[in-house]
Amino acid sequence: MIVGSSVRHRGDWDEAADTITLDEEMRHRRRMAMVSDGGIAFLLDLPEARLLLDGDAIELDDGRLVAVKAKPEELYSVSAASPRALLALAWQIGNRHLPAAMGEGTILIRRDRVIRDMLEGLGGRVEEIEAVFDPEGGAYAGANLAGHGHAHDHGHHHHHGHDHDHD
Repeated sequence: MIVGSSVRHRGDWDEAADTITLDEEMRHRRRMAMVSDGGIAFLLDLPEARLLLDGDAIELDDGRLVAVKAKPEELYSVSAASPRALLALAWQIGNRHLPAAMGEGTILIRRDRVIRDMLEGLGGRVEEIEAVFDPEGGAYAGANLAGHGHAHDHGHHHHHGHDHDHD
């Protein structure tokens, strides 16, 4: 099987043999069998899990490149009447450990009716959109391109004293 074991960053390559279109969860991988949009079957086998960004390219062991295209996802765009109110909403989102992407005056999160109801109940404005989702990395995510990364387990667990019912 063809193997893709390295990634070229956006702007560091010129021409790709094909593309692969993936949502955010599918772009955060280390090892997985994949098939490009045009049918190239390959094994992604990276040294560590990373978020493949729109415009990156997976380098295959036969020298071909497969360009990564981020698939738009169903998201909420959350805004508020003031920066202080948006900060309070961001705290609520973070307190629930939800992946979130920060914009100018907005926060993007995955759609969840229970979370929408909570945010609107706190005065937030929630709009349904479709967009590429590149959430912020966590404090312990380690170095990754453009500040993106994802949290990993440090072998300890703790309880925050709150439960969630996400229908």
